[in-house]
Amino acid sequence: MGELKIEERSIVTPGETMAVGMDYLPGEGTYRLGDDIKASVLGLANVRGHLMRVIPLSGRYIPKRRDVVIGVVNDIHFSQWGVDINSPYDAVIPIKEASDRFIDTRRNDMSEFFAVGDVVLAEISAVDGRMNVNLTMRERGLRKLSEGRLIEVAPAKVPRIIGKGGSMINMIKQIGNCHIIVGQNGRVWLQGDSPETEDKVIRVIRQIEEEAHTSGLTDKIRLQLGLPEQPSAERIEPRGTLSQEMASVDEARVHEEELVNQESSRSNTEMSN
Repeated sequence: MGELKIEERSIVTPGETMAVGMDYLPGEGTYRLGDDIKASVLGLANVRGHLMRVIPLSGRYIPKRRDVVIGVVNDIHFSQWGVDINSPYDAVIPIKEASDRFIDTRRNDMSEFFAVGDVVLAEISAVDGRMNVNLTMRERGLRKLSEGRLIEVAPAKVPRIIGKGGSMINMIKQIGNCHIIVGQNGRVWLQGDSPETEDKVIRVIRQIEEEAHTSGLTDKIRLQLGLPEQPSAERIEPRGTLSQEMASVDEARVHEEELVNQESSRSNTEMSN
């Protein structure tokens, strides 16, 4: 019989034994040594049935299908746009995925839709075995992000910035009613009511990034911002573990889907006005 040596979402270090026995299988961020499955990176343990994984706390963004990302257009080809997604792998928006309406390249200049330097909120629609990444702009809420400011954070810190159940990001948004989008690729777009508000938001995000490894950070940020405590049923205790304060990979994806829906509603409201 196999034996699990760690708890779900506990922090593990490289070389740490996570499970013993052939009942468990090594996944991303782990390796097998004899009967043991060990962590190969610093991160959060993730157990799905008998599959062992580690969600890294550092490293570059690796594209995954259905991730919502913030990209920067860096090239224009005949039938697609090249996009930097803050990854070792570039992505493209094929012309058929750029819009719901037909784009006639014989009559329209490609740069009329997306120019080099444009910032876009997109979804990864496909990743093949050679890490060729395709993006789509056809889903609700996906769009070009005009104005605002763009910063980069460590992609592995995104779940910390979002927080368990969106607790951290919802607090940050209360700073001057700032509008914030966190891409799963480690890019954050924000638009506040003033440059001073945006500067304050950026300082808070940088603090969270630097102190992401500490417990009780959610309450620390709340006190700094002078915000009231959450209702007791939702409040995360300061003594809670780091893993209790971080969004899971699945929670981060759900958060991004909700964000895209909000963007769609926001865009429709702006158009109707």
